[in-house]
Amino acid sequence: MATDYDSPRKTDDDINEDSLQELQARRADKAASIIDEDLDAGEVAELPGADLSNEELTFRVVPRQADEFTCTRCFLVHHRSQLATEKNGQPVCRECAA
Repeated sequence: MATDYDSPRKTDDDINEDSLQELQARRADKAASIIDEDLDAGEVAELPGADLSNEELTFRVVPRQADEFTCTRCFLVHHRSQLATEKNGQPVCRECAA
């Protein structure tokens, strides 16, 4: 949250003078802006009012290139610059080796 250091600051007297209605309105605004993202595995977050049933996700799959390897621990494809070690001839990436 950005802070404007040039704006006048509230004193203790100003803080005590905030009305109950102002405080309740601020709390309601903050509560409305909070998004609850506690989703269990397999649950899908849906946008309110969005009908995405006819949408189709398409993307191009590129095969592993000559300068890439598959880590034998995390099974992700990495560039050769991420190769940390080869244990028993099996490549291991830097993240898994750490």
